[in-house]
Amino acid sequence: MSMSIQQSNVPCRAQIESPQTLPGCQPGRIDPLLDRAMASAKVGAWSCDLSDNGLNWTSGVYDIFGLPHETVVDRRETLDMYAEESRDELERLRAEAIARSGIFTLDAQVRRSDGEKRWMRIHGEMIRSAGAAPILHGLKQDVTEEKMRSEALRRLAENDALTGLANRAIYESRFLNGQRTGAGVGSLGALVLFDLNDFKQINDRWGHLAGDACLKVFAERLSAIFPEALLTARIGGDEFAVILGNDEPADVIEARIARFLIHLRAPILWQGHMFTVSASSGIAFSTDPYSYDAEEVFIRADAALYATKRSSWRARVSDRC
Repeated sequence: MSMSIQQSNVPCRAQIESPQTLPGCQPGRIDPLLDRAMASAKVGAWSCDLSDNGLNWTSGVYDIFGLPHETVVDRRETLDMYAEESRDELERLRAEAIARSGIFTLDAQVRRSDGEKRWMRIHGEMIRSAGAAPILHGLKQDVTEEKMRSEALRRLAENDALTGLANRAIYESRFLNGQRTGAGVGSLGALVLFDLNDFKQINDRWGHLAGDACLKVFAERLSAIFPEALLTARIGGDEFAVILGNDEPADVIEARIARFLIHLRAPILWQGHMFTVSASSGIAFSTDPYSYDAEEVFIRADAALYATKRSSWRARVSDRC
């Protein structure tokens, strides 16, 4: 969730400014023609009378919440439509704006009455006028499409296009370089590397589309077996990495990997052809979950993986130090 309090035009979460900067945003002062124009642009005005928390909305706000325009809105009921994190941050920023006669800006997620989730950008301002009850007023804009575009771009940058897993860049930034950059994966239990066996033969015999189908199925099965993984990534053509936390002992992790390698052999059906895929694995356990050398852990896991591949039985090798 993205949120900020603003001073001038520069976002700053720790600042609220006093000047009134949203003139004309009170719903009762908006011409009906302007109301319709704003609604068509997915923007609405709102106000809240602080003497009784009474709400007043223009059409655009009703549309964001998915409510009929004639609905009498109750603030407590509308708060229940916010995602918990958005609601908590809204209440915090609102209280600060009231206390300091300031303004705030917040991107918040709501679940509409029809169940659809929407994002809106809220601008709010505190107004105190002599002889009148203090009010909060401002604008709400539907920014769902903007959020979806941003999320799509993020996925494009962070996820492997074929499997949907994290890509190598994310693996390197969050694991190999994570401790240095502060973007680490958290407490480390083990790094498990997987490499598909005989993958080249599938590509050579059936073509790359068949190989792609095998990679997708492998990724799906891997994610299903380790849903709690700190990170699951495709780090090469047929190479994958799973980073596990320190919630389970080594023998439990090894047993789960053994079950996965058996489960992996379930046939894959593609365009009338049936494939059986197997994989080799290498494990490196962390001696200290909170202080470890990620590159050293990777070197041990990689050595264990290639020792496995050299073995005629492809028995899993576990390197515990």
